[in-house]
Order: sequence, then structure tokens, then C-alpha cells
Amino acid sequence: MLSVNSNYGASIALQSLNSTNKELNEVQNRISTGFKVSSARDNGAVYAIAEGQRARVSSVAAVKDGIDRASSTVDVALAAGKSVGEILQKLKSKAVAAQADDLTADQRTALQTDFASLRSQIDTIANAAQFNGANLAVGGTSLSVLISDLGGSVAATSDGVQSAGLTTPISGSALIIDAGDSTGDLADGDLITFDLTDSVNAGTFSIAVELTAGMTVDDFVEEVNAASGGKISASYDDTTGEFTYLINDTNFDDLAVTTSGTDGTNIGVGVATASVSSSGSNTFSVTGADFSLSGSILSSLASSDISTSTASATTASNSIDTAITGLNNAMATMGSQAAALDIQNDFLSKLSDTIEQGIGNLVDADLAKESARLQSLQIKQQLGAQALSIANQAPSLILSFFR
Repeated sequence: MLSVNSNYGASIALQSLNSTNKELNEVQNRISTGFKVSSARDNGAVYAIAEGQRARVSSVAAVKDGIDRASSTVDVALAAGKSVGEILQKLKSKAVAAQADDLTADQRTALQTDFASLRSQIDTIANAAQFNGANLAVGGTSLSVLISDLGGSVAATSDGVQSAGLTTPISGSALIIDAGDSTGDLADGDLITFDLTDSVNAGTFSIAVELTAGMTVDDFVEEVNAASGGKISASYDDTTGEFTYLINDTNFDDLAVTTSGTDGTNIGVGVATASVSSSGSNTFSVTGADFSLSGSILSSLASSDISTSTASATTASNSIDTAITGLNNAMATMGSQAAALDIQNDFLSKLSDTIEQGIGNLVDADLAKESARLQSLQIKQQLGAQALSIANQAPSLILSFFR
């Protein structure tokens, strides 16, 4: 029916054109930003996940910065140890030279002067081996380095669940099912469920982590942290063999850990919420050495005198040999710790890249797909405008009825 009061065809054409324009604006926004989810309006759930992982990337970057500083501190100490070693070699040469029987008193005095001058440089080198205010070459100090953004005593509360220590603590490379009791009740496929509750407002939050045959302790801990979105701070102490799950959200005050398997007490299943502490395994201690003359390695050289006799020079030479051995052992230990930091730093770099790739999978737009869609929508827009124009001309046909 033709009517001048309503034009159903034009209404339909207008709705279709508006829908096309809306899709076109969406595609243009994706092309201009490169994101299919650029705000919570696009997809609230995905946006929240992506923002949480972006925060994780920032945290990992901060940990890497700390490891870099620690590595630099160790490198400076190792450089000082190398320089001290070179001085010891020169001192050894002087001590051996002073063992000759044909030396005059003046010649021995000259050798002692050189010996003392070289020895005095040791303290100067050791005291100068600082980086960012830290010195691992004096006093045998140690440096605690944060090597992970997860675990440890970072929870907002001290309430949580702490398992009993394992009889034989397992390393991060061991299968999580090895944490089961002697009957091996924990098994591949078991679900470990974490229930957070708020006794005041009756709020609840639950996650479940599935154990797999290839899952390591570190995998399990990281999965709990990730799945809870930070509401639970999980950690494992490979010294005591304890699993700790701290409530990391002050909106909750109770945590229950259960399993679909037969038993899981060794990882905290069935343990009531209590006030616990967690040193976790997210720190690494770098042990320094004392390369000064007052330290145990070189203290025997502090009063050495090669000018008095051949015997005194021989004693000094033997002391230097002992000092060289001690220095080399200390540097070997520090070198191993530096290598461990490098390994962790390399892992964090790969972890950061993987997380960023995961974020990209969630929010990045497929520009090739969007380009094809853009062309399609542009054609639909033109056709929609044409259809609307035709529909708007329909009422004009009524005039022909009255001519």
C-alpha cells in the first residue's frame, strides 16, 4: 500500500544503511588502531584479561631491570677479583725473587717496598668495586635479587593456606604429581580447586587448576596465580617443600583448597585458612666475597714481609698461593651465580615476549581480513544509499494518481 504518512521500504533501507555505517566505523577503527579490542566497550572480558597481562609484562620488565642491576654488581665484583688476582701474581713474583740467598739487605728492602706498594692497591680496588651503592667485593656481603614477579611475600594479606613441608622437597623441574603422598593419590587429570569467600558480604570466587603429567611445580604455581587473576598469590619454597597460597585480595578472608582426586594434603588440600608467611622462591641470593686485606681470603698477606730473610719470603709465597686459590674459588662461585641470573633474565625475556604475543592474539586485529571487510562494507554502504533513495521516491508515485 502506498501512503504519504509512512514509507516502510525507506525505514528498512535506512535501518540497513545505519547498520552498515556502524560496521564500517568499527572496521575503520580497527584499521586505524590495529586493535579489534581497543576498549572495554569492544569486549569487556577480553579487555580485562589483556589489561591484566599488560600489567604482568610491566612487572616482568621491572624484575628484569633488577636482575640487570644485580648482574652489573656481580660483574664489577668479578672485575675487582680479576684485578686483585693480577696483583697477587705480581706479589708472588716479588716473593719468589726475595727467596734468593745472594740478595743484599738493600735489595730485599727494595723488593719489600714494591711488595707493600702493590699490596696497598688491593684495598683500593676492593673498596671501589661498587655499582649502584652495592659492593660484593668487601665484607662478604650478599645481595637478594627478585627473580620473579609472582609468589613470595607480595600478598595484600597474611591469611592463606600453607601446606606441610615435603619430606623430600622437589625442584621446579619435577612433576607436580611427585608431590603426592606415598600412595600416589595425586594424578594426571586431577582438579585442584581454590575457593575464596567473603564471610561478611557472602562473596565467592573459585578457580580450578588441572594437573597434567608434564606439569612442573613452577607451572602449577604460575597457573594458580594466572587463573586467579592475582587474587591468590601462590609460591613454593624448594628449601622447606611448602606450598603457600596467600589471599591477595582484601575483599576475601577465607580460602579452601580441595581436589577431585583422593588426596592432596602435600600441596595444601584440606588445610584451613590461617595467618601464614611466605618467603617463596621468587628471590635469589648472590653471595659476595671479601677481596680486601682484612678479609679471610687475603688476611694472611696483610703483615707479610719479604725483606727479613729467605724463610720469610718463602712463607709469604706460600700465603700468596693459598690466597690465589681462595680468590679463584670465590670468583668461581660468583661466576656461577652470575650465570644463574643470566639464565633467569633470558627466561623472563622469553616469558615477556610470549605474554605479549598472547595479548596480541586476544586484541590485535587481522588487518588483511579487515581490509577485505572494508571494501565489502563500502560497497554495501553505496548500495544502501541507493536503495534508500529509491525507497524515498516511492511516495511520489501517488501524484500520478491525481493527474
